[in-house]
Parts: sequence; structure tokens; C-alpha cells
Amino acid sequence: MRRALRAAPFIGPHLVLFAVFGLLPGVYGLYIGFTRWNLLGDPQFVGLDNFHEILFDTESVFHDQFVNGLVNTLIFVAVSVPLLIVIPLLLAAGLSRKDLKGAGFFQGVFYIPGLISVSAGAIAWVLMFNRELGPLNNLLGTDISFITTQPWAWLTIFVLTVWAGIGGNLVIYRSAISAVPRELHEAAQIDGAGTVRRFLSVTLPSIRFPLLYTMVLTTVGSFNVFGQPMMLTKGGPNSSTKVLMMNIRDLAFGTGASIAGMAAAMSMLLGVVLMLISAVQFSVMHRGIRG
Repeated sequence: MRRALRAAPFIGPHLVLFAVFGLLPGVYGLYIGFTRWNLLGDPQFVGLDNFHEILFDTESVFHDQFVNGLVNTLIFVAVSVPLLIVIPLLLAAGLSRKDLKGAGFFQGVFYIPGLISVSAGAIAWVLMFNRELGPLNNLLGTDISFITTQPWAWLTIFVLTVWAGIGGNLVIYRSAISAVPRELHEAAQIDGAGTVRRFLSVTLPSIRFPLLYTMVLTTVGSFNVFGQPMMLTKGGPNSSTKVLMMNIRDLAFGTGASIAGMAAAMSMLLGVVLMLISAVQFSVMHRGIRG
């Protein structure tokens, strides 16, 4: 009891902030998912009707929006998460070479884009991909409308995501790699292991916990993607890059009457998908660690 009282001044403010800005809005959002509400009148409790319409009513526009948004979100996650794990990992391994000079400078260069807002970064990349004036088309000698045609629209989104997102994981991986005991590398080298073999057999197993941590956080962040497609393609062409968070935002706070209950229900379903995938990631990684 005394230990709890001594800890209260340290964790108390964080618990209050979490309760006010995290727990209470989350619980209220769960309740709204079971109602019909336009943000003006009183919410009307409708039970599971919202979820039934979203999941099983194939004639409902909300079903189409959910399926299309979820598919596009899964495409983004399936491509961006491996890129945001593998590229920083390889860069961290390269920057951790002891014979490399200026590693800290290059780490800073890779980290700086993560400090820039998505909106500002998107504006810069829109100019880069501009059909008439963009340097990319001029450099390649092409006339591609990157923003409005597929598969280039997805390419622009992934470029912005990787450009802005590799810095955080790079710092974590480089710190983890620097903590790997040098004796392990020396022993592997004596046994005849080359650079690639030492990376696969010594480095990767030694940094498995940072890998699991970044993989889960990167997956969670990717499922919540909104800014990149919103700022670059606005969901186009033909809603082919419109992710689920954009549909949820449009339903709750878009033009016309708000359909906050349906938006909250979609948010809950997205949360369930996210929890299932995170649980699978934890299970697979821990099984690999125990094996």
C-alpha cells in the first residue's frame, strides 16, 4: 500500500490524462457504435444493426465503403510494413559498420523527414510528382500522371510513407545492433561466417525484441493511415486508394448529415482486425523466439 502511495504522484497525472483523453472517448465511441446519431440529437440505441449492415448487407453503401476501405488499408499495410522494417534494418546494419565515417550524420539525414508534418511532406512530393513541372517526369523523360493513375497513385503514397517513416525504426535498430556483443561476431567469424551469415545468425536473433516491438507499432500505425492518401490522391483514382480511416472521417465529419454511429461501428471493426493481426504477430514472433 505504501509503495502504491509513493508511486501515485508519478503515475497519477498520466493516468488522469489517459482516462480523460483515451479511456473515456474510447468507451463513448464503443457506445456510439451501437446507436444512430448525427452529432446533434440524442443517440438512438439500435443494438447490432450497424454491424449487421456493414458486414452482411451487400446492398448497403456502408458495406461497400467498409469493404473497399478495408481492402485498400490491407494493401497499404501489406506493402508499407515490410518496407518500413526491412529498409531501416538494412540501413542500420550498414551504418553500424565500424569503418564507416559520418554514420551519425547519415542517421540524422534519414531521421529528419520524420520530423516534418505529413501535410508539408505531401506538398513537396506532389510537386516532385507533378505531371508538367515535376522533376521526376523531366528526369525520366515521361509524361506520367502519378497522382491520378494506377499503379502510380499507390507508388506516390508508398514513397511518402517510406521517406517519412524509416527514421524512427532506423534509430531503434542501430541502437539494438550496437548492443550486440562483439564476441558473438568474432566467434562466428572464426567459424568462417561471412557478413551476410553473421547478420542472419547473430545480429537478427540478438535484436528480436526490438524487431517485435517495431513490427507491432508499425503495423498499428499503418492500419491508421490517413494523411498520405488524403493529401496526395484524396482517395482516387476511383476510390482505389481510399483507406478505411478516410471513409470513417467522411461519415462522421464529412459534408452533409453526420452518420457518427456507422463511423464508430466501422472503427470498432477496424480495431478488431488490428487486434487479431497484432495477436498473430506476437504469437509467431514468440514461437520463433522460443524455438
